[in-house]
Amino acid sequence: VFRETLSKRGVQVITGLGKHFRQIDKNRNGLLSQAAFKDALKVFHLEMAEGDFESLWLILDDSKSDEVNYGEFTRAIFGEMNEYRKTFVRKAYMKLDFNKTGSVPMVDVRKCYCAK
Repeated sequence: VFRETLSKRGVQVITGLGKHFRQIDKNRNGLLSQAAFKDALKVFHLEMAEGDFESLWLILDDSKSDEVNYGEFTRAIFGEMNEYRKTFVRKAYMKLDFNKTGSVPMVDVRKCYCAK
């Protein structure tokens, strides 16, 4: 049911949730409690029956830490990237990491990308 609701409203909801998650993540660790996650879903009108929410939470919190991160959430909803997309991401990363250090500072990202 949750996946069907998201598929109808798509990318705008997912990106909006991501932005909202970052705003309410006060300690910037990328994790949300069950209560914060439930409140975030309400903001985006993704409310569901308590039993459905509990099932969703069990899937998202597979580590049983009582917290979930946004990456786990998106992987649970969309699954892993297919090989074509993974190859594309690797190629883009290799272009950004022209010093071959294994990390890309924002200075290097700005040299290759303009969001205007």
